[in-house]
Order: sequence, then C-alpha cells, then structure tokens
Amino acid sequence: MPLLGCIADDFTGATDLASQLVSIGMRTVQTIGIPDEGLAADLEDIDAVVVALKSRTLPAETAVEQSLAALEWLKARGCEQFYFKYCSTFDSTSEGNIGPVTDALMDALDVSFTVACPALPANRRTVYNGYLFAGGVPLNESGMQDHPLTPMTDANLVRVMDSQTRHRVGLVEFDCVRRGSEAVRSRFDTLRADGVGVAVLDAIEQQDLETLGEACRDLTLVTAGSGLALGLGARWRDQLTGGDAARLPAIPGREVILSGSCSRATLAQIEHTKAHYPHYRLDALTLAENYQDQVAEALALAREHLDRSPVLIHASASPDNVKRAQQLLGVQAAGEIVERALGEIAGALVNELGVRRLLVAGGESSGAVVSALEVKGLQIGPSIDPGVPWTVTLGTGERLALALKSGNFGSEDFMTKAWETMP
Repeated sequence: MPLLGCIADDFTGATDLASQLVSIGMRTVQTIGIPDEGLAADLEDIDAVVVALKSRTLPAETAVEQSLAALEWLKARGCEQFYFKYCSTFDSTSEGNIGPVTDALMDALDVSFTVACPALPANRRTVYNGYLFAGGVPLNESGMQDHPLTPMTDANLVRVMDSQTRHRVGLVEFDCVRRGSEAVRSRFDTLRADGVGVAVLDAIEQQDLETLGEACRDLTLVTAGSGLALGLGARWRDQLTGGDAARLPAIPGREVILSGSCSRATLAQIEHTKAHYPHYRLDALTLAENYQDQVAEALALAREHLDRSPVLIHASASPDNVKRAQQLLGVQAAGEIVERALGEIAGALVNELGVRRLLVAGGESSGAVVSALEVKGLQIGPSIDPGVPWTVTLGTGERLALALKSGNFGSEDFMTKAWETMP
C-alpha cells in the first residue's frame, strides 16, 4: 500500500510533485484522474501515488467534487498522509480553487489545522513574511499577473488564502522557521489555540523545507507546491520499498515538443529551441478561421523533418497577442481551441507518424495531450530540471515517454537538453 496519497490540481503539477518524491527515494506512480482496475498491477510495490486532476480552473464546486472523489480513492488504498498539490505560484481562479478544496479535504479528513506552502527555492519560488516571490520579484511582478487563465495580482498569500477559505489564516514567520522544527511545531500549537486553521509557511532555502517537512510529519493533511515533499521524505525513509526509484525502461522513437504555455520561461525556451529544431506556430485566431488547415500544416512539417530531428509545434505567444485573441474569441474559447488542436496533433503524431517521445509545455496543454492520448498513468523517472521528470506511460498499449512541464519551469535550454536524460 502507498504511504503518501497526493491530489494535484493539474497534470504538470502532478509530475512536479512526483519528481520530488522520486528524488527522495519514493517509488511513485502518477495516475490521470482516478484510475480504473486496469492499472491495479502498476500500483503494487509503490511508496506514493499522485492523482492528477485538471481542476485548477474548474468551477469551485466541481473542483471540490473531483478532489473529494480522489481522496476517497486514496483512503481506500490505505494511504497514511495526504498532500494537496497546487502550483508554486499559488495560482487559481478568483473564486478558488485552493481554498475551497482545502476546506473540503479538511472536513473529509476531520482535521482542524493544515499548512499552505508553495515555496520551491530550487525554482526561485520563495515565501518571506507571507509574500510569494518568483524569480526574485513579488509574484504580481513576475509575469504571473499576465497569466491568461489565472492571473495573480497579489503576492500576499495570507490575504489571497483568506479570501478563499472559511478558516482563519495565520503565518509561520521566517525567524521561527530558522529556529528549527520544534519551534515551528510550537508555533502551530499557538496558531491552533488562536483559532487559525491554515498556516502559511515562510521558506527561502532548501533547509527551510527540510525544517518544515519535519514539523509537518504528523499532520494528516498538508497543502503545498512540490517543495514540501522534500522535507517530508524523512518521515518515510525506513518504510520505503527500496531500489532505484527513478529507473525507467528505454523508449526509442521519434521526438516532438508541443507547447501552449505563454509563460516567460517557456517563451525563452521556445526562442532557444527555434534555433535548433524545425518549428511551427499555431495561432488561436487562425485556428478559429482555418482550424483544419493549421493542424494539417503542423503535421506536414513534422512529417517532413521527424526522421532527422525533433520538431517543435507551439501556440505560445506574447501577453499582447494572447489578450488580443481573448478579446476577439473570449478567454475560454481562445484556450480551448489551442488545447483541442494540440490534442489532435498529439494523437496524429503518435498514431500515424510513430512519435514515441513527447515533451509538453504548459499545464492546460499537458492535460489536453494526455487526454487525447488516453493516458491512464505514468511511471516517474529522472528529472530533466527541478520539478520536471521524464515519465513512461502505464497500462495497455505501446508505451510512450512523456515530459510534462509547467510553463514557468526549466532552464532556457530545457527543450534541447531534455532528450539527453531519457534512456
């Protein structure tokens, strides 16, 4: 039975968390939604399971319903601790869904206290005095203020969380964290006595996450980005199944990069990659007018070059171009038409052109691709960059190698160096 049961609010976030768990020696499987019995054999002899939902931008009541269903499935597997994973940029819709899902999980587990910890210093996500910094600047100056679906205009996590949850929100300050895990546990006790139900945790370095993980080891529920998993690892060290947690089978075949992310990091990666590989850009407005022509052109470019090189097919665009498409098509429609195209292209690449290794950038894009390919589960392997592992599909059918990258993650050369780390 798995020791740790995790619920992630998007697919790339799930692989991010699963990668961190593998890095601390936990054999980890990621499922796409609540798995059916076809994955039963793949869920034996594992230490952690991450249920990947696509709930970040859903209506709050739908996100709650899906998250509770995932929780019940994890409880039935015998998990001892539960982890609600969201992005290290803490983004969700204005109505949620981090707060409402946290409230619902607390109720279902009958707990009155939990933590909120999006910090991931390895990717320059830090929290100080309750303020979230991304890339060394406040979150609302990092580019996240321009996110097409979940713009973040306030870096104060206590204020953001307070607007979403019915629980009182408090803070474990940096000075307390640096005094060690016992001081943090004492702070938890004080906050509980004051009626606080959710404590935001300061953390600016890896050692802070280790301190916080030790302090949280006895909490039934934690909510966090992927970083807190690194600190929780010590709790499970003596109970792990053992062996090389990151080992994957070799998956030879043609290689493609698909991207719908418009984050600054991904835009820089695409510019770097365009200098190395053949590339084609999908455009939301053109798709709305000539959908089949754009899809056909992208596949024609892939067909021409795949025997000689990886191919990049992307819909990534500047904030101004994204806003123009949203104004003309609507926010939801602009995103949906890009996701539909990337999913259709992925299906044709795999089923018609023999692609077996895919790198996908962006949470929504990754969701569209794994849905189109009917992926049920993923075995987690070695990391390309912090928070982005290679994975291999589980279940029936020919196996694929997938790397699902959060838009904000990865170095500038991520898309070209990724192939070197996959067997």
